[in-house]
Amino acid sequence: MRASTLSQSSDRLFTPVLIAGCIIILVSFAIRSSFGLFQIPIAEEFNWLRADFSFAIAIQNLFWGIGQPIFSAFAEKYGDRKAIIAGAMTYAAGLVFSSYAITPGQHQVLEILVGFGIAGTGFGVILAVVGRATAEKYRSMALGIATAAGSAGQIVGPPLAQTLLQQLAWQSVFVVFAAMILLSLLALFFMRVPAPPKTQHQDDGMGRVVFKAVQDPTFIFIFMGFFSCGYQLAFITAHFPAFIAEMCSAVAPGSIIQALGVSSTSTLGAVAIALIGVANIGGTLLAGWLGNRYSRKYLLASIYLLRTLVAGAFIMNPITPESVVLFSILMGALWLATVPLTAGLIAQIYGLRYMGTLYGLVFFSHQLGGFLGVWLGGSMYDLYGNYTLVWWVGVGVGAFSALIHLPVREKPWAERQALAAAG
Repeated sequence: MRASTLSQSSDRLFTPVLIAGCIIILVSFAIRSSFGLFQIPIAEEFNWLRADFSFAIAIQNLFWGIGQPIFSAFAEKYGDRKAIIAGAMTYAAGLVFSSYAITPGQHQVLEILVGFGIAGTGFGVILAVVGRATAEKYRSMALGIATAAGSAGQIVGPPLAQTLLQQLAWQSVFVVFAAMILLSLLALFFMRVPAPPKTQHQDDGMGRVVFKAVQDPTFIFIFMGFFSCGYQLAFITAHFPAFIAEMCSAVAPGSIIQALGVSSTSTLGAVAIALIGVANIGGTLLAGWLGNRYSRKYLLASIYLLRTLVAGAFIMNPITPESVVLFSILMGALWLATVPLTAGLIAQIYGLRYMGTLYGLVFFSHQLGGFLGVWLGGSMYDLYGNYTLVWWVGVGVGAFSALIHLPVREKPWAERQALAAAG
């Protein structure tokens, strides 16, 4: 009965697996995207340097990347639900313990737990489940919808955090967030997860598949290309609210932005992150739709090129409330659009069986970039008093990613191996 149900549901775009996965990703990313708003309150309370909190968030991004292939492999071996529950418990524990941290070292160590928690409730595990539960004709779009749920979380998270911080101490907000991530586990009751498909050969175990993949130049190109995505996204998420609060010109009285309820640059910082999330819903869904119809590698190269142009134009011009809004909308449309395309490209080339583990390895590169973007942001700010150099590094790595995707070979790896053997 269960197998029959899974077979029928997989031929639809919207399935219980997709909906449950969207709920978990939404809550996970709502919390994760709000950490930049805690930077100034925590630094001011304890008189930390900007680099101290930045390094904590950098560690979070790094261990999110380290944890992604671990949780993905655990899910493929022992079950997706167990991996998601372990991730949520770790996430909640990291948040609660962090609320008691009073030194930079304590906070930085505890961000290891938070990073692992995000890995267990994030894209690597959820997208692999959604990919297996969805027919090929809907897969790219389903991956886009699940990714867009992360953007929905980004819309909800920063304004919610800003509201809570106006009413509660930052420590209490962390506890509230821990309760939210645990409540999201209720969605698992509706997640009937299909088992991973069998491999064609008995010797195609996880280790062998991973070993073959990392020897493939195409996999290396995808791995290297995802680096800039992590750099840009993590830097903006962690530092953009503070950047706007300190570098943006004042909101003009009587302006359209003030009429919308934004009267200060600190509020504009939270709204900017939410705007990125709003725009990204459309951008991610469009990327998922286009990924079913056009070459994913060329779509990825185009997205990275557009990001490079948008970021370069933004930093070269005066930072005003209007330019912040325009940048947030444009960058938001490109924000997570790379995720369904990258995940879909891995499934297309290497198959579904170990998609989660292979995506997790590629995502590690993404989080290495995230670690560098967040850490450099704080370090360069303390050194120079601004973020200009870090922005230009992001522009450079974006251009690199646009180029590195061009030699990717999209033909399924098994077909390439068969042709090589026959030739």
